[in-house]
Amino acid sequence: MIDQWAAERPDLDTVPMAVYGRIYRIARAMGDLVEQEYRRLGVSRGEFDVLGTLRRSGEPFTLSPRELSATLMLTTGGMTGRLDKLEQAGLLVRSPDPHDRRGLRVTLTEAGREVADRAIAAGLNRQHLAFDAVLTEAEGHQLGELLRKLLSAHE
Repeated sequence: MIDQWAAERPDLDTVPMAVYGRIYRIARAMGDLVEQEYRRLGVSRGEFDVLGTLRRSGEPFTLSPRELSATLMLTTGGMTGRLDKLEQAGLLVRSPDPHDRRGLRVTLTEAGREVADRAIAAGLNRQHLAFDAVLTEAEGHQLGELLRKLLSAHE
């Protein structure tokens, strides 16, 4: 694609197109590979996002549905569906908020914590296999810093 644009429009600098296109393709490919790891553990990517958010929130691994929705940028309807499925699987529980009669708290169960821990380790292992096969540690850090810099221009 880049070569075609260069031939048809040599006046255009297509470097950003090449960079963003590669970022997009890498993200999609790796996302699919990591999701395969999550599926082996019985959860989808979206369900892992909920479990992972609760797990990394620290003890007691409890958040409100509103906090989860805000963190994951989901509608309350989308969040309810995920919570229903995860609760039915025994990976989290919903209980009344002791400080707000109208509120709920969502808490990771021990089984949910185990799935979250196994899923994050499996996903990171899959990422390391691909990453470490082509980049040195220094290159990985440099790429991370360059992408952070590029991302900060968009936020």
